[in-house]
This record gives sequence, structure tokens and C-alpha cells, in this order.
Amino acid sequence: MQYPELYILRHGETRWNAENRMQGALNSPLTEKGKHQAARQGEILGRCDLTGFAYMSSPQARAIQTAGIALSDVAAMIHTDARLCEIDVGEWAGLSRDTLPVPDGMDPITAQYELAPGGEGFAALQARCRAFLADLTGPSVLVTHGITSRMIRQIIAGEAAVTGSSPHGGQGCVYHLKNGQQNLLT
Repeated sequence: MQYPELYILRHGETRWNAENRMQGALNSPLTEKGKHQAARQGEILGRCDLTGFAYMSSPQARAIQTAGIALSDVAAMIHTDARLCEIDVGEWAGLSRDTLPVPDGMDPITAQYELAPGGEGFAALQARCRAFLADLTGPSVLVTHGITSRMIRQIIAGEAAVTGSSPHGGQGCVYHLKNGQQNLLT
């Protein structure tokens, strides 16, 4: 399937990111570092031709805060879409990653998202992201979250778009996706 051109931003570092805690549907505020990362994303976007682009953000506070900083010079209006929210981690929201189990042989970070009791899981996240992408009508700038960004990029550009990258990557940079290809802008 062909998708419109996208620029994807992950929210800046939050207090809970710095403390290595699961957030999911919960929120913690951006740190000073996170605010600087969002400003950096705005600088990156300032070098791009965004004529005709729509601007969308997850409605979660950390994404809205990032969008307000990163898009302040380029977007007249930012729409929210709940399908850009972070993967729900159910009962593990707010818990330290260091206290959570990881089965032998599984990637410790992705396993915790998949196995969280009462969580959304990757199949449901993928369905949500596919539905979001199917509804896009033109080029867009998206402000979202680490795992949701990863899923959207994997759907569009394939496994190579996320192989070797941290699931938590993307703070302070921008992913550009066009014609099924991904470029990291820093």
C-alpha cells in the first residue's frame, strides 16, 4: 500500500523516561532535556518544505507538550487522534522496568510491552496504526510515542526501518517517510 509522505516525531524525554518507568496511557511531564529535544525537532522541521502538510498529535500530554514546542513555528493548527497514543501497558503503567519480568530469549524492552497484564499488545497496536494510516488523506507531520512510532514506521518501510534501533529511539530527531523509505533527520 502507498502511504502519504510523513514526518514522525516522538515526544521529548519525560520524567518517567529518565526514571526507566513504563508510561503507556499515563503521563509524566517533559524534562528540560525533553523540552530541548522538542525544540530541536522544530529546528529540523524548519528546514523542510511542509507546504500542504497536516499536523497531528497523540492527545496524551507529553505528545501535546512536544507538539506545542516543535510545531510552534510551522503549524497553524494541530489535530489530535487517539490512534497515535502510546501502546497501553495495562497493569504495568507507572512501574519501573527493572522490576518487571522478561522471559528468557525475549528482547527485554519489547517483551514488556507485549506481556503487560491488561495491556494492548502489538497485534492490537498494529491494527490501530493501520487504521490510522488508511484514513490519512495527504502528507502529514505526526507527533506520537516511541512504540507507536516504531509500529507506524515498520508498517510503511518494513522491518529494516526498526531493525537495530532502540524501541525508545527518536527523541530529538525526526523520521521522514516517503515512497516506502525512511530517513532519519538529525
